[in-house]
Amino acid sequence: MKEIIGNIAKGQDKKIGIVVAQFNGVVTDRLLSGALGQLKKSGVKDENIVVVRVPGAFEIARTVNCLAQSGKVDGIIALGAVIRGETAHFTYVCEGTTSQLAAASANGNVPVMFGVLMTDTVAQATDRAGGKSGNKGAECATDVLEVLNIEEQIKQL
Repeated sequence: MKEIIGNIAKGQDKKIGIVVAQFNGVVTDRLLSGALGQLKKSGVKDENIVVVRVPGAFEIARTVNCLAQSGKVDGIIALGAVIRGETAHFTYVCEGTTSQLAAASANGNVPVMFGVLMTDTVAQATDRAGGKSGNKGAECATDVLEVLNIEEQIKQL
């Protein structure tokens, strides 16, 4: 029996794209900082990281697809923050963003990590962006490296 377990410490030669929404920047900047810190800790070189800033969460998926098809990155981290307001806009943005990023990850050329927070309050979002609930950006950085390593191991079977 062979068991495959991902190793996050092998990020030195990986090229990682990060697509981050500018809307709710107080939150998304913290997610980005967490992702960058974790990538660097795992050995990913600065010159192998590309950060693409988009207006809001809804624009993330299209940009992720464009970046994935470019062949310039091995994996992508999608970061954003959608906070419930008084209209149905929240629901439509969340549903569209989730389904499009899921499709990009499942069917695309590279793995895509989902780091788009969808919360009821700003406090919930900040808790997940470096507060008491950790940093989803850092988690996504770890996850993308782990998935890339798993895929490499599968190719060697």
